[in-house]
Amino acid sequence: MAQIPVWLVAGVMLCSLPAGSLGEDIHWVHTRDNGRVLILLSQLHRTPLHLCLADRNDFKFPWNRGTITQMQKTQRTCFHHLMLLQIFHLFGAQRSLAAWDHTLLSRLLSSLHHSLERLEQREGDIRACPSLGILVPKYFQSIHNYLRRKKYSSCAWEVVRVEISLRTGIM
Repeated sequence: MAQIPVWLVAGVMLCSLPAGSLGEDIHWVHTRDNGRVLILLSQLHRTPLHLCLADRNDFKFPWNRGTITQMQKTQRTCFHHLMLLQIFHLFGAQRSLAAWDHTLLSRLLSSLHHSLERLEQREGDIRACPSLGILVPKYFQSIHNYLRRKKYSSCAWEVVRVEISLRTGIM
């Protein structure tokens, strides 16, 4: 039986997820923006996933699709804003610059920035959301801690890239 590359399976899984719909009244980002971010994240791929299997980690994403869909519109908007901002800061960090192709990383950061701007323009003032204001940074802190523990290795960054790609795809 032919072996199927891990990246192909991940790609099929990613493509089978909804492109950002969280209900009829709001989207994480416009589908085009979401697609652009997902494509850029996939293009960052540097290290073969099969070499990083030992580095896999469960970052314990604290929400499921149902929880996000049931949030009020203002909470979802705040959630999306916080997630975009955290992803932007994660990949914009100095340690990230050393891990990725600078041109692709620049495009990703630009796309994330554009998505943040569009969300802010569409929704106006992004309101504070106390419960999410704790959970989102806590989730990303676990990612930062993981990267630090793994000494920012290429496999650690690859695991994080896949994690963010999958979480971005379900939002």
